[in-house]
Amino acid sequence: MFRHGDRSPVKASTLLTRTKRATGHKALGSYHRLLKALFTRITSVTQSFHMEGMRQHFELGQFLRNRYKGFLNESYDRHEISVRSTDYDRTLMSAEANLAGLYPPSGQQVFTSDLKWQPIPVHTVPQSEERLLSFPLGDCPRYKQLMNETEHTKEFLNVTTTYRDIIELVRNKTGLNKTNVESVWSVYDTLFCESRHNMSAPDWVTPAVMEKLRVLKDFGFQVIFGVHKQQEKSRLQGGILLSEIVKNLSKMAIPDPKQRLKLMMLSAHDTTVAALQASLNVFNGRQPPYASCQIFELYREDNGSASVSMFYRNDSKVEPYAVQLPGCSQRCPLDDFVRITKASISDDREKECQVPSEPRDKEVIISLAVSGCVLLLLVALLLGVIFWQKQPVGSRGYHHVINQEGGEES
Repeated sequence: MFRHGDRSPVKASTLLTRTKRATGHKALGSYHRLLKALFTRITSVTQSFHMEGMRQHFELGQFLRNRYKGFLNESYDRHEISVRSTDYDRTLMSAEANLAGLYPPSGQQVFTSDLKWQPIPVHTVPQSEERLLSFPLGDCPRYKQLMNETEHTKEFLNVTTTYRDIIELVRNKTGLNKTNVESVWSVYDTLFCESRHNMSAPDWVTPAVMEKLRVLKDFGFQVIFGVHKQQEKSRLQGGILLSEIVKNLSKMAIPDPKQRLKLMMLSAHDTTVAALQASLNVFNGRQPPYASCQIFELYREDNGSASVSMFYRNDSKVEPYAVQLPGCSQRCPLDDFVRITKASISDDREKECQVPSEPRDKEVIISLAVSGCVLLLLVALLLGVIFWQKQPVGSRGYHHVINQEGGEES
């Protein structure tokens, strides 16, 4: 499961210092020229970034080809691999570039001699229906409550206080109305993307400022998936993907002569990698870089049992880092892997997403119920009195009395 490759900034550049409100024809013309220059700048950045992202994933595909030489077929076999991506250009293109490096055509798969490429299916679903690879999911009231609680933790407040000056600097220089620990990532992202392609930064962006923004950006990732009640957050977010991976590993561990699938590939985002790693409790607290790849390998041991090893490739210049699941060995027996990860997987996410009633809410509900009962009783008594008063005189308990001295008296 990997993050897409190098890209242009997600949001349009916000790095221009706010200018005074312009008036007059001359000022308006300057404003138009400024917008045109900005558009040209963003367009040129977008084009160059996509090429770099393609190269990164083509190289990752070649790495996977070499790593699994002798395990994967040399030529593409549609029964051997399954590929899924989120419905974004950058993730779809990354998967396709990766596959170009993993399965260069040979023999009968070469359909034109001057093209060292072949089409390989990449499956996706509309982003509005994506439930497996896009985090954090915003459909969970309990998760929103946990995020609110996180922003009131001592750690969050300390970071906000420590970096108050840099947050104010960003607000003043960019004009962003909402500038906080969680939103400055967009500013860092734009600056980082441009710096990778030797584009000049505004004067206020010094190396010290960039380092502080990087720290805040990384902390923003920690806030989303950890800092406060990490395991519960995982059950509501990354645990969804972890559950699917555990199911697939368990299914593949059952010997089946008809089973030909050898590789499942998921193309997603930095938040997807972070969410998954947080659910495994192996997240290093840093934004996963472009084309970073979380690897799960399933082994058949000599005694017939199955085991799982994890690796994280976040630097193309070195071999992937071995990742050890807390509470297990690096080569973790599958049964132990399933048992340990169960704590991060929800059996009923919809139920767990409901916000539990607080004691005060229960008191209010009980008070309203009691008040309702009292009111209902008073209404019943009032209706009874009205009904009694409207009855005929004779039916109210009056009766004739015989006068002993003769005659009747009522």
